[in-house]
Amino acid sequence: MRVRSITYLAEAINGYELVDPRGRDLPRFAAGAHIDLRLGELVRQYSLCNDPAERRRYCIAVLREDESRGGSRYLHDTVRVGDLIEVSVPRNNFPLDAAAERHLLIAGGIGIAPIVSMIAELRRRRTDFQLHYCAPSAARTAFRDDLAPLAAEGRLHLHYDGGDPARGLDIAAALRDPRPGTHLYYCGPVGLMTAAAEAAKEWPAGTAHCEYFTTQPAELAAEDQPFRVRLARRGVEYEVPVGETIVGVLRRNGIAVPTSCELGYCGACLTRYLEGEPDHRDQVFREYGRERYVLICCARSKTPILHLDL
Repeated sequence: MRVRSITYLAEAINGYELVDPRGRDLPRFAAGAHIDLRLGELVRQYSLCNDPAERRRYCIAVLREDESRGGSRYLHDTVRVGDLIEVSVPRNNFPLDAAAERHLLIAGGIGIAPIVSMIAELRRRRTDFQLHYCAPSAARTAFRDDLAPLAAEGRLHLHYDGGDPARGLDIAAALRDPRPGTHLYYCGPVGLMTAAAEAAKEWPAGTAHCEYFTTQPAELAAEDQPFRVRLARRGVEYEVPVGETIVGVLRRNGIAVPTSCELGYCGACLTRYLEGEPDHRDQVFREYGRERYVLICCARSKTPILHLDL
């Protein structure tokens, strides 16, 4: 796809508009979907933030992070208008639930990107929703002008914390006593995700939806233990030490494994397991599919041996 425009959205945040070089319609997508971009040797995932009804462009919003894995720096520092970028078809692990009567949206920082797409769809459906948008300051609030009409309608609540989350949205209070028929959607940095996940534990099953754009909280790694992975078809077994992934161990032993994001986000490394109990840490199989499949780029094992169909 061709980069038709690059737009300043907020401090350190750019918007990228991608189009077909021949002007053709693009594959349809639903609110909450993301695309893969090949950026040099990297493959990274970005949520689509434009109206799903649009067929001639994909739009993404990218925060430049010095501590990122390289994708945001590449886009900000290297990509220019007119460049061609290899882009995947959209995939959606964060869809709106059609059965919901109303929607509560919580976005932190660049986590607003998929939420903006959801808002366009919800407005078209004339569905009830409320948005809590958390950011360090007005200058770092992407889509501020686009979202301004929602404030006048009483649908948008902005929370500026000046870099101290304790001064921002009280997530526990916001998620207390959910109204029947309400579904929750949240996306943002690790601190927000952890707080929202904890506060949403009392919500009815299937009504809380989320999407991570980084790996899950580092507290998980503090409890990691080594385990062994057994490959049924090859008849071999390897130890997966603390700090290394199953994918990394397999590659180190000459076994090729297809991956893309390596964050448990895209599903490229989906693998069937036969025995053992995986410690799922992905963003795909939150409720369904975990009884048979595991994403080996990020999962560990709760049992001493995890038996894979490889």
